[in-house]
Amino acid sequence: MLYLSLRQLEYVVAVARAGSLTVAAQQVNVSQPALSVAITHVEAHLGQKLFLRRKGVPVTLTGFGRLFLADAEALLLRAARLEDPKALGLRRLERITLGIFEDLAPAYLAPLLRRLRDEFPDVEIRSKVATFEALADAVLAGQVDLALTYDLGLDASFQRELIVRVQPQAWLALDDPLAGRDEIRLSDLADRPLILSDQGLSIQHMLGLFRVLGATPVIAHRAASIEVLRSLAANGEGIGISYANPAGALSFDGKPVVRVQIADKHAEEPIVLVHCGDQPAPLPEIRAAILAATGGR
Repeated sequence: MLYLSLRQLEYVVAVARAGSLTVAAQQVNVSQPALSVAITHVEAHLGQKLFLRRKGVPVTLTGFGRLFLADAEALLLRAARLEDPKALGLRRLERITLGIFEDLAPAYLAPLLRRLRDEFPDVEIRSKVATFEALADAVLAGQVDLALTYDLGLDASFQRELIVRVQPQAWLALDDPLAGRDEIRLSDLADRPLILSDQGLSIQHMLGLFRVLGATPVIAHRAASIEVLRSLAANGEGIGISYANPAGALSFDGKPVVRVQIADKHAEEPIVLVHCGDQPAPLPEIRAAILAATGGR
């Protein structure tokens, strides 16, 4: 509970600056007796004198009063900024939290952090890597200012800016009959055991792509990460499907793994930069830098 009001702090600052109760009372538009009572109340609560008040002599601060004045002025300044929309906008430029979907983070996060910190050295750049659901919740809760993710499970609460559209990749063992193709279609995989991400939205999306074809594929494994998915595929445990496309032709355990692009047009998925639709578009300079760095359009 706060025992001293902002108004009382304003009275203390006014008296300190004016050096006179009478002058300070005029400046804050209150009677001199009321101002004197307010100062006495503050001093009584603090248990120490803020001012030396003697007839015929300007009011002066005590040593304790000087310390208190500095803190009071700082608090009043912060309170004024809370009431000023323009000041709040400037405050937001001091720090930004960038969220990124966990499968996109290995490719995008480090380069984005490097670029943003180079271009905006006075801005504190934070990051949050999360699942679809956790990232969406963080944006709506104001914990993340901007998020880079796939356009899955996002309703009208989110404003989107397109970064790029990507096709899914099929991950296969080196000796798989489909490994030599330049591209394949989902119909080629409909009767093959699949390895999909273990995230609910991702699985629903993938199964939805097959439903368009009237197919219901078998899910052999639900992988916790793209590297687990690639390792399972490289070891012949099924065909992995993912939109993540990490470099390299070896799985994490050193086995050869082949990627073949899935060509179905309806499988194309946008990567988007999103923010909460109930709030003004945040930090246009930083949004523009992210779009430029990722090739957004």
